[in-house]
Amino acid sequence: MESARDNRADAASVPATGWAVLGLLSFGRELTGYDLKKWADHSLRFFYWSPAISQIYSELKRLERLGYVTSRTVAQDELRNKRVYAISEEGRLALTEWVQHAPVEPPVLKHSVAMRVWLGHLAQPDELRAVVERHREYAEAMLADVTRSEHSTETGFADEDPARVYPQLVIRWGERYYRSERDLAQQMIEDLDHLAALRAQPALPPEL
Repeated sequence: MESARDNRADAASVPATGWAVLGLLSFGRELTGYDLKKWADHSLRFFYWSPAISQIYSELKRLERLGYVTSRTVAQDELRNKRVYAISEEGRLALTEWVQHAPVEPPVLKHSVAMRVWLGHLAQPDELRAVVERHREYAEAMLADVTRSEHSTETGFADEDPARVYPQLVIRWGERYYRSERDLAQQMIEDLDHLAALRAQPALPPEL
């Protein structure tokens, strides 16, 4: 029988992406790798990221090796089979432990647009403004996507599923985040315009 120390070592070997994949399985459905990718695209990408299908399968192998996931082959149609995955009781216990007791890591802000504005002395004003405009458009598009996701029928939940309330809360968090990011980009554009206007003013003559 494995000791508590062994269990902690196993859990420590799971990266955040692995916990995310296990989390998708924690809502009680058997899912294929394709199902997991589709669901991640409709949820995870708005607050974490959506792993590539190859990463999903890599994490499923890791989780199955640890005993956190089980899999079986089922018929897809008359000619093909598919492999579906489910969370094990051990996996649910490990995930619960991670959710409740893992250290709270600060989010890492790596904002390349802010970095480019910080280096604005090397850019033409119009080009720098265009960079921020593209970021504003991106935030606007993500806001539209996350708003559609909140009302999508492809979230993986049945309407009566009580577990869906928590993902919905995070989707609303995503809406607020991208709305704020869009507004911050707009404010940066206005700041750049104000700076350009100041620099366009003629220099005052020196006082006699």
